[in-house]
Amino acid sequence: MDNNPSAGAHTNTQTDMMIARQAQEVQVAMLAAKKFPRDELYAMERVKKAAQRPTLAEVAIYSYPRGGQSVTGPSIRLAEAIAQNWGNVDFGVIELERREGSSEMMAYAWDLETNTRNTKTFTVRHRRDTRQGSKDLTDERDIYEIGANQGARRVRSCILAVVPGDVVDMAVKEARKTLADGDTRSVADILKEMLRAFKDLGVTQEMIEDYLGKKAADLLKEDLVDLRGIYKAVKDGQSKVTDYFKQAVLDAATREAIAKAKNIDDLDKIMDKLTVDERKVAAPLIAERMKALK
Repeated sequence: MDNNPSAGAHTNTQTDMMIARQAQEVQVAMLAAKKFPRDELYAMERVKKAAQRPTLAEVAIYSYPRGGQSVTGPSIRLAEAIAQNWGNVDFGVIELERREGSSEMMAYAWDLETNTRNTKTFTVRHRRDTRQGSKDLTDERDIYEIGANQGARRVRSCILAVVPGDVVDMAVKEARKTLADGDTRSVADILKEMLRAFKDLGVTQEMIEDYLGKKAADLLKEDLVDLRGIYKAVKDGQSKVTDYFKQAVLDAATREAIAKAKNIDDLDKIMDKLTVDERKVAAPLIAERMKALK
C-alpha cells in the first residue's frame, strides 16, 4: 500500500502536463498539415514504392484465421510505413500512468488534415511469462519493452482506422507481389527454409500440408507468401500456432527433451507422457533422434 498520500496526485499532475504538452504539439502539427496538405496521388505512389522494398516486404504481411479461411493483413511495420508515406499522420504509444506492477498505456493515430483520430487505452502488467513461471519486472528497460510490444498491435489498429482502406489494400497487394517476384530461389529451397523455421514452433510439414490443403510438392510461391505471413503472425504474438494448425503442438520443454534424449528408454518415457495427438507431432522428431543415437 502506498503510504504517500500525495503520490497519486503527483502522478496525475504529470499525466495532465504530458497530455497538455502533446495537445500543443499536435495543434502546431495540424496547422502545418493544413498549410502543406498531402498530394494523395503522390502519397499513394510513395506507399507503393515503400511496399516494393524487399526488406520491408519480408516483414510486411501476416495471415490470420477468420471463418475457416486465412486472411492477409498488414503488419505493424507495414502500417507504420503506410502512415509515414501517406503523410500528416501522428501515431504512437504513450504511458499515461505508472502504478505498482502495471502501466496505463494509450495507443493512438491522428490524421492531422482530416482531424480523424483513433485511440486505444490498455493496461500492461509488469510481468513476463517464462518457462519457470511468471516473473515480475523491475528493470526500467524491461518495463519499457513489454509496454512497447503490447502497444504495437494497438498502434497498428489505430493507423488502419485512420488511413483509407484502399491505400492499405494496395500496400498489402504490392508487398505480396514483391515477395513472390523478388525471391528468385526455387519453391523447394524457400519451403526448406520455412520448414526449418516452423520446426522451432513445433509445426511439422504434415501439419502445414493439412492447413494449406495440398502436398509440399504442389505448393506455389503464393502459398509460401501466406505461410510466411502465418509465421510472422505467430512470432509477433498476433496469433497462436493452434489458430492455424489443428494438431497438438509440443511445448518447448518436450522438444528439448527429445533432442537431448540419451537412449531409446528416454524416448519411450517421453512418449508415454504424451497424448495421442501429441505423439503424432512427436513421431518424426523421435525418429530423427533415434537415427542419431544409432
